[in-house]
Amino acid sequence: MSLLAQPVSRGQMAHHAGSAAEITVARHYETLGFRVAEKRWRGEGGEIDLIMETPDQVVFVEVKQSRSFEAAALRISQRQRMRIFAAAAEYLGTLPNGSLTEARFDVALVNGLGEVQILENAFGES
Repeated sequence: MSLLAQPVSRGQMAHHAGSAAEITVARHYETLGFRVAEKRWRGEGGEIDLIMETPDQVVFVEVKQSRSFEAAALRISQRQRMRIFAAAAEYLGTLPNGSLTEARFDVALVNGLGEVQILENAFGES
């Protein structure tokens, strides 16, 4: 058996880059006083990359990574937003205050240098 590394597909590279971006974003939120409640939470309606919490608020975070912030931002579709809303509603239903829980939707953009830009309340919903 050869010890040489097997070639990595474009899909595998994208998966690893996305995972690294999520870790970077989670750490960023942790420095702001949030804790990671869930990573890649999947409900019937879709998946949420990160769910961050403080005692008073839940933040649903969509992480997008690309060579630039602009390119990352362009990767968010209306259909994806609808899936995130559906999954978030499902998640809120599991919490004691349900849909009355203070929540917002952020988009975290990660550029090719690993820098993070947070767009708070990016979808205009709360």
